[in-house]
Formats: sequence, structure tokens, C-alpha cells
Amino acid sequence: MRLIGWAIALAAAGLTPAAAQTNAAAPAQSAPTATAPAATTVTPPAGTAQEPNKPDAAQPAIVPGSVGHMIPTAGVGEPDGRKGVQLQVTPIGQEAASFHNDWLLPLCAAISILVLVLLVVALIRFRRGANPTPSRNSHNTTIEVIWTLVPVLVLVAIAIPSIRLLRHQYTPPPADVTVKVTGHQWYWSYELPDYGVSFDSYILKEANDPTRQANQRARTDNDGPPLLAVDNRLVIPQGKVVKFIVTADDVIHSFAMPAFWIKQDANPGQLHETWAKVDRPGVYFGQCSELCGARHGFMPIAIEVVPQAQFAQWVGQNGGHMPGAKPAVAAAAAAPANVTPAAAEPTGATPATQPATNQAATAQN
Repeated sequence: MRLIGWAIALAAAGLTPAAAQTNAAAPAQSAPTATAPAATTVTPPAGTAQEPNKPDAAQPAIVPGSVGHMIPTAGVGEPDGRKGVQLQVTPIGQEAASFHNDWLLPLCAAISILVLVLLVVALIRFRRGANPTPSRNSHNTTIEVIWTLVPVLVLVAIAIPSIRLLRHQYTPPPADVTVKVTGHQWYWSYELPDYGVSFDSYILKEANDPTRQANQRARTDNDGPPLLAVDNRLVIPQGKVVKFIVTADDVIHSFAMPAFWIKQDANPGQLHETWAKVDRPGVYFGQCSELCGARHGFMPIAIEVVPQAQFAQWVGQNGGHMPGAKPAVAAAAAAPANVTPAAAEPTGATPATQPATNQAATAQN
């Protein structure tokens, strides 16, 4: 037994230098990665106008009036204290506003005046002083027919233009641009799948807001009204049919743009569709219109409508490409494929050591 113990001790002593060499070699190989500084990302609080890995301070300088940063027009696409609906800039919005202003409101006013006149006549003509002996009549066929038919005719007069408006609204023409809209707590994400563009849009806080971080850009009047300005606007082309596919990833939101006559719920796990065709360039603002949590009132929507050429410029600035055009990344990746085999060989290499074709490599093997 004593001899076996000595043998084990000698074997362990003999293996010790090899283990030491292995341990010494390991730090040498990992040294380059150990010296590389670790990237640190500061995640801002929820609901701020800030992407965690894309601080506004690191973005290019904002040029008011440039594409994506058009200066809003006062009274267009934003609340201005007027009575009634906002100025409508889509065919559906104009039809709906005309139906409301030119038909429903006059009809409501006429019915109200008629009821008021009947009440005044009943109070004066059938008061106790004018009729000491009240009438005992309980039925009048003519009056009963009138008060049955007139409401039916009124409802028909309202239903015909209503159904026509719904048919126009829910039978959209073929879409020129498709935008996927996703609601989050508490910001919006936009994706243009045919153009390779996707981004998030957060509210811009005021300069004196104590919750605004130091590296966050503050709102200015060129960005839009308070609580409606965003850091990244959605840009769509003028005069094109834009289809919005609306959804959410957490709770129920509502994508509402008053100037487009759009208010579409965004439900998790469901895709809802709406559309707009805007012929007037400008900046238009909306908000989430469904109570979605503590910061529901701080997730605005800003859409900028520009001519087609400026829309193509904006797509390129956001790393996208127009349909039919080759993306810049794909073009750069395809460039080396045009290099001839001779040019691809390293200097001084012989054909024997670097076969030019797969057939030569197979023959050599």
C-alpha cells in the first residue's frame, strides 16, 4: 500500500508542469478580449423620448423645414380651439365632415325647433284658462300616423348617407404604401415593410420638464404643440393611398388622427386596417385615444405628408430603399462577386496551392 501511495504522488508531480503550462497559455489567448472595454448602455425610464441605444444627442443636427422636420402650419392638423371637427384633408374625412355639418346638424336643429314649437303651442292653447272644460278625446288616427311615419323617414334620411359613407370608408382602393403601426406603453412603432424602414416614435418633452434627461432633445415650436410633438415623425407621400395595419404588443391602444378621420383600436394579437389619402402636404398630429395606463396622455402621433421625391429622400435617410431598387447593403455585398478569380488570388500564390475553381479543388483532393 505504501508503494502505491508513492506511485500516485510521483504521477501527480509529473503532471503538475503540464497543467501549469496550460493555465499559463489560457490568459494569453483571452488577453485581447479582456482588454476590450465593455459597452455600457443606460436605459432611460419608461415613457421618455429616448431609445435606450440611440440617444438624441448622438443623432444628426435637426434642420427645421427639412424632410421629416417640416414646420407645422397653425390651425392645420392640430387643435386650435375651433368649434367642431378639425379641417379634413382626406376624401373620407371631407365626406364625413360634410355629412355632419351640412345634414346632421341642420336636421337636429329642425327637430329641436319643431319640438319646441309644439311644446309652446300645447302650453298656450291647452292651458286651463283657455280650456275650462278639457277635451275627452284619447285617440287621433291622423296624428298617430304622422308621429309614426315622420321618425321613420328621418331615420331613412340619416341611414342612406351613413351607409354610403361606411361603404367608402371600408372599401379602400389598392394601397400604394403600407405602414404597420404598433402601440406600446407608451410610444408608437412604425414599419414600412416594402421600403425597409422601421423606427420608434416618442414624445418630445419640454425644456423645463424635470423628467427630461440631459441627452434628450427638448421640444421647440418648430416640432409642434406641447404634448403632440415627437422625435421621429412618420412620413408618407402626398396623394398616395396609405394603408395602416394597426396592432399592439401589450394593452389596447387607439391610433387616432382627427384630420384624417381615423380612429382605429390597436389590440394585442389582432391586425386592424384603415387607410388615408392626403392631398395636402403638412404636419398632422394625433394621440392614443384609448386609456392604456399611467402615461396614456403622453404617446402622441405625428405624420408628415410630403411630395413623392421628398418621401424617397426620407426613405433613403432612414436606411431604406424604394420598391424595385436594390438596397445599399445588398449592393455592397454583391460587389465582390464581380471580382475575377485571378484578382482574388493572394500575391505570390501559385495555382497549385490556390485552385481557381471547385473542379480543380476536387481533382486535387
